[in-house]
Amino acid sequence: MKIFKAPTLSVIDGDAVLHEARTLIAKKLDQPSRRAFLQRSLTLGGLSLLTGCSISDNAQVEAALTKISRFNDKVQGLIFSPTQLAPTYTEAEITRPFPFNAYYGEDEVREVDEASYKLEVTGMVADKHAWTLAELRAMPQHDQITRHICVEGWSAIGKWGGVRFADFLRHIGADLTAKYVGFKCADDYYTSIDMPTALHPQTLLTLTYDGQPLPPKYGFPMKLRMPTKLGYKNPKHIKAMFVTNTYTGGYWEDQGYNWFGGS
Repeated sequence: MKIFKAPTLSVIDGDAVLHEARTLIAKKLDQPSRRAFLQRSLTLGGLSLLTGCSISDNAQVEAALTKISRFNDKVQGLIFSPTQLAPTYTEAEITRPFPFNAYYGEDEVREVDEASYKLEVTGMVADKHAWTLAELRAMPQHDQITRHICVEGWSAIGKWGGVRFADFLRHIGADLTAKYVGFKCADDYYTSIDMPTALHPQTLLTLTYDGQPLPPKYGFPMKLRMPTKLGYKNPKHIKAMFVTNTYTGGYWEDQGYNWFGGS
């Protein structure tokens, strides 16, 4: 009778994995042509493959991966350029219909009353008054046709219009040296972004889609549109925003998704 011996699984040493990641980055970041490679491959899965270890569900592995994820955020932040623009497209290239996406079904889309809506603004800002849609629409508006990239592997091109977020932050006297801008939404979604992304020229407080008021399924009354970020970082139905130095995570980020979530 032949006896089969179960393979031995290696245990991940979190500090060793992090050291290996840092060593890899130190070698690669001096080579500009390698930055794109790092951007694509420096993920939880990629780093686990680099270690040659099997991943099992235990607290040690979870702690190691969380540590790596936070380090990954820092690397993406270093790679991010506040002046490099995401590609733009023509109206003929718009995806029609633009897909609906959320953590719930389309029949559960939140309906927000336009007449009573006000955007709550708090945190490290000089002007904390709540903004009506009329006030937001009175600010200079900008359109962009950019690609939405979903973490699930699909993408679509859409035309978004609204207020440049950098203009809005400056208008309300936000502390632009703060680390984060956080968002709370009418559908109970929440997320936060880094200040350099908030100030990127293509980051929009979106009020329209394809030249029309933003439909509920795309985030009425307001969506934050960032073509430099993956889709889950673009909150819809925004009802409150705040500027802070305190890390506040996000709906998916608190479940293990990468926080920076962009390029």
